[in-house]
Amino acid sequence: MNKIPVGILGATGIVGQNYIALLNNHPWFEVRYAAASPRSAGKKYEEAVAGRWQLAKTYAPHVGGIMVEDANDVSRAAAANKKKKCAFVFSALEMGKDETRALEEEYASAGIPVISNASAHRWTQDVPVLIAEINPHHTDIIPVQQQSRGWKKGFIAVKPNCSIQSYMLPLHALVQAGYLVKKIIVTTMQAVSGAGYPGVPSLDVIDNIVPYIGGEEEKSEKEPLKIFGTILNGVIQNAVMPKISAHCNRVPLTDGHTACISLDFGMKKPGSLEEIKEIWTAYRGLPQEENFPMAPKQPIIYREEENRPQPRKDRDTDKAMAVVIGRLRPCNVFDIRFTALSHNTVRGAAGGGILNAELLKYKGYLG
Repeated sequence: MNKIPVGILGATGIVGQNYIALLNNHPWFEVRYAAASPRSAGKKYEEAVAGRWQLAKTYAPHVGGIMVEDANDVSRAAAANKKKKCAFVFSALEMGKDETRALEEEYASAGIPVISNASAHRWTQDVPVLIAEINPHHTDIIPVQQQSRGWKKGFIAVKPNCSIQSYMLPLHALVQAGYLVKKIIVTTMQAVSGAGYPGVPSLDVIDNIVPYIGGEEEKSEKEPLKIFGTILNGVIQNAVMPKISAHCNRVPLTDGHTACISLDFGMKKPGSLEEIKEIWTAYRGLPQEENFPMAPKQPIIYREEENRPQPRKDRDTDKAMAVVIGRLRPCNVFDIRFTALSHNTVRGAAGGGILNAELLKYKGYLG
């Protein structure tokens, strides 16, 4: 099949680099356009990331020769779109929320769909916050978004914060099985790569844990409610449950966000811990008739060892897209507790964005 040409906004940053590395040899999409800050504009991509490339895996040879454009100049992407060199963009922009919000809307207004990692539009009521396995039906808001804004081809869809990825899939599996999750207490231990590059100063995090990440606890408590919400009267109405109390910590790891979760089911509870494990192991989420290239074969992996999951050993499971769970046991305060792990720059960032794009293509929004 002919691959769809895609662009990366913020292509030289850590999330942009992950997009480019993960899209190398992707069967559906191919990077043909790159944009970044004015200081990188006008350089070949290989020049723009010289000395700044942070990943073990490199970029495709043709990407190195792409001329980096100024991400603020939407006309350049629009021209590439007309030449069929940029059908849509992945947004990994690193700027203020107001600037990002306005710029992503400008791209969408120019007829270029935006699949974003940024937080600027997560609370825009007609913009879906997608985890592909959980709320694929929220893509139904896109025609409403386009009509209300006068956008003929462009639209905006976003992915949620990386900190919630490790526990949203196991929660959804339980909800899908008919169990109402009422309350959650979660403590996250988040890797330094979640802060981008250069990120957290080494003297702040080596031999240390930082018990504060600006805005992270608020995102962790609110974003799941939109993801579990429903489309009503042209907007996404948030769910009222579960109630979430989050504690977010920065720890001295390169990659992998770990979460320790206690949850309360309310009246209806699973019959046993083994039943919960079976629910998690059987969970798939995405339509099985389509082979989504970025999707893990088994989204939730349960480890029986008493000392797993561990970031160094488990974060790369199944293309670094699976959530690895362990230590399921009764909770003395709520009903159950467990530990979950996800790769924050893959599942929680670029890989999750690519899977969202695959879903949107399957749904007919990306041609």
